Amino acid sequence: MKEISKFMFLLLVLMSLVTNSCNNEAIFEEEIAEVVDPPKEEEDNDDNDDNDDIDVTEPCDFTLEGLEANSTVVIDCILDLDGKTINLPNNVTIEYEGGDIINGTINFDGGIIDGNLLNSTLIIGGTKPQLKDPVFNFNPERWGIVQGETTSEIAQRNNNILEDLMNESKNMGVNTFKIDELDAYFEVGKVTSKTSNQNFYATVEAINVPSDFNLVMTENTHLRVFPNDAPKYCLLALRDVDNVTVTGGNLYGDRDEHDYSSGGTHEWGNVMQLHAATNSTISNVRMLNGSGDGMKISSLRFTFQENYAPSHDILVQNCTFDSNRRNNISVTDGFDITIENNLLLNAGVDTSKSTGTPPKFGIDVEAVRTSDGNGGYIHYERAEDIFIRNNTERGSAAGAITVHIGYKVIIEGNTTENSLSYTYTYGTKIINNTVNGNGGTGIKGGKNLETADSIYDNEISGNTITGFNTGINVQNRDVLVYDNIINDFSTGISPINLKNSRIYNNTMVSSRDDSRGFFINRTTLDGVVIENNDITSKANAIKISTCNFEPEAANYSVTFDNNTFKSSAYSQIKDARGVIFKNNSFNHGVEIYDSQNIDFNGNNISTQSHDGIYLRDINQDIDLISNSIDVASNRDCVRIDSTTSSSEVNDSNNDCL
Repeated sequence: MKEISKFMFLLLVLMSLVTNSCNNEAIFEEEIAEVVDPPKEEEDNDDNDDNDDIDVTEPCDFTLEGLEANSTVVIDCILDLDGKTINLPNNVTIEYEGGDIINGTINFDGGIIDGNLLNSTLIIGGTKPQLKDPVFNFNPERWGIVQGETTSEIAQRNNNILEDLMNESKNMGVNTFKIDELDAYFEVGKVTSKTSNQNFYATVEAINVPSDFNLVMTENTHLRVFPNDAPKYCLLALRDVDNVTVTGGNLYGDRDEHDYSSGGTHEWGNVMQLHAATNSTISNVRMLNGSGDGMKISSLRFTFQENYAPSHDILVQNCTFDSNRRNNISVTDGFDITIENNLLLNAGVDTSKSTGTPPKFGIDVEAVRTSDGNGGYIHYERAEDIFIRNNTERGSAAGAITVHIGYKVIIEGNTTENSLSYTYTYGTKIINNTVNGNGGTGIKGGKNLETADSIYDNEISGNTITGFNTGINVQNRDVLVYDNIINDFSTGISPINLKNSRIYNNTMVSSRDDSRGFFINRTTLDGVVIENNDITSKANAIKISTCNFEPEAANYSVTFDNNTFKSSAYSQIKDARGVIFKNNSFNHGVEIYDSQNIDFNGNNISTQSHDGIYLRDINQDIDLISNSIDVASNRDCVRIDSTTSSSEVNDSNNDCL
């Protein structure tokens, strides 16, 4: 006898149920949702294909009415609420198995819902449930996001949808919000209902990421500023939040579509702003074409206000910044900020549709302070303890990385093709960077101003600098410049108005016709020691032209000790006062003229092309003691023009070979 088919068996069971229930009117009523017990552990069964034929696009044959507390509902079909409001009992769980709930309101009393069921037509009310999974996958189509070119009104709605959904999902237990394929414009240049007093605050009108939240985007995610005429704006903001990560994605400003016609610089259109953000990380994000900065890190309010809130404990890593109109990154306020392994491209450059605007740096630390009138400062903003390391910069219009106003900034291990610099700072170090350029100055340290006493205790060390007209320009006081390698320059190191500083263990090599190792020009040097440097240049290994001749510099001094100077031309000391040379080695002659108080002691000169030491014009108080001088037979070890009185020269114990 053949086995009865599964279909026939089910048909017989159904006929039996109809017969037994023919007098029960409930059989004809709409069924309520199936309530299932929590799943039990079952053995794996590869042959279990019972769910393969479920059609999740079919309408559900049940409702959510009449559920019991603590029950679980499985949604594997389309449940259209038809505009109704459903009030659920306590702790109902709604699970997703490919279906959907649309067009209505569900008021929960606690409970759980799968995030895959959320959409723009479903309103969740009551006591918010928790989402089953703390990771929420954002599908733009389910939420009414309009992609591509659109209107300002729709772009504003895009903004509201995305921000509101991040906040709502967080309230329902989400900590990670994922966006994949999305290419949409967002209005961020107008005052909206986000602002109670109807003043414009750029980081309020932005898309805001909440605290304790991870926004994860991919290379397929493109968030764009809807073109506007606002002098300032922000696309994505971390405003007064803590413990946020933003990962991946492409964020675009509107610099080439921006309306600049209202006048002014319009330099404050930022792609992303960390506005009093704390304990937060930004990684692998591309930030491009802001009408201002790619990223700004700042505070809420000023340092002297009671409710001042700086950004701090920030990490910006592995991001790409490209063609932002002002700076690629600006740090105006904050501490314990690390910016590392980022790619900084084309900051402040002109495009075919818009011109760059100053300062035009890859990274600019630029707090604001003013004088208090008593020798101190009023800090409106303060930027301190900042680490900028292992970044790569190319194409910046003004410079790679600068500290304009900031304190204890470490610029380390970066590779740039434009300059590194600091101005108003102390405790700042530019160390172990590779700077390859074409003209200008490789590293600029300090500012030549009477009010520059606040610039001190800085360091420039371990850098390799190639291809600049000037390798290092260093100023102010209490500076260390050491272990740098400077190649292909016109001037290796130029110290200017420097005090109580050391320049040592540097190596300088250049074959340019005009190359000079040290160039000291129209300046003062006091308590400066220049030692153990190795210089090879073509024009002058050292050239001093007017040093310490200012009235206040009568007792200033600079010491050159144990350096090696190599050149095909004379080293020249002109109009200098208070210069000490000891234990140095020259492969060329030294010219001294119109100078005073020069001590030349224990040096070694070996040259076949020059006189050893040549005193020209009028010199006073010159000591030439215990030097070893080896010159050709037709050259003088020490040559003194008649314009210099012999009584002004102490020429003793020199060894002339």
